Amino acid sequence: MPALYSTLEERAHMAPHLAQRSLSVNHTQAITLGIMAVYVVVIALLWNLPYLRYSLWPFKMLVIAFHEFGHAITACCTGGKVESISLDPHEGGVTHMRGGMSAITLPAGYLGSSIIGALLIFAGFDVVASKIASIVLGLTIGTILLAVGFLVACWFIAHAEALRWFVLFIGVMSSLYSVWDICDDLILRKVNSSDASVFAKRYGGSSQCWGVIWSLISLGFMAVGIIGGIAAFPESFSQQEKDSSHFIPTF
Repeated sequence: MPALYSTLEERAHMAPHLAQRSLSVNHTQAITLGIMAVYVVVIALLWNLPYLRYSLWPFKMLVIAFHEFGHAITACCTGGKVESISLDPHEGGVTHMRGGMSAITLPAGYLGSSIIGALLIFAGFDVVASKIASIVLGLTIGTILLAVGFLVACWFIAHAEALRWFVLFIGVMSSLYSVWDICDDLILRKVNSSDASVFAKRYGGSSQCWGVIWSLISLGFMAVGIIGGIAAFPESFSQQEKDSSHFIPTF
């Protein structure tokens, strides 16, 4: 019994510390959140400014690839068959598929890219996690040479510290892609054919309504990624650099 009481007392003492850690944001995490806020503003500006928007082209192509893979994966998982996936240099993409559950495959493009973005944001709170995420990214985007070049270069800057900010950038852009793209297609340019418009024709409602719902879900995924990153990676910059030096070290 004394051992049991001791264990309970230890847990009682630990509980406030765990609660405090889960709710508090330390200096390193505050800087990460600040960088994320800067990313949101910069991406929003570059997304809409003439000529400057071309600087986002390789990253847009990457996020569009995530979008199309979302369609393709859910089609395969719901009994469909993917015939082809095309990425248009003019920042478009299309997935041709037969069968599958359209109620799932249609929103899976936006929501799939949002989930990937949330996972990258989660990884972007830590250098080692960013290294792991970059390996997956490199395998996924082998054809997008410029993005791969950024990944490789970032591995060798300050023990991959730059890699963390790159992964975080892609995560923010991927998470918010559905919001910006839906705004472009359904509000600003009013494109007649989109995932949301096709979904509305088949299942009712308006394309704008479904677009807003999907955008809110995307923001929810992003929030989960941020909260998960804060809870899982409380280490300081110096500790992350030390951990990174022991995991696939660079010089």
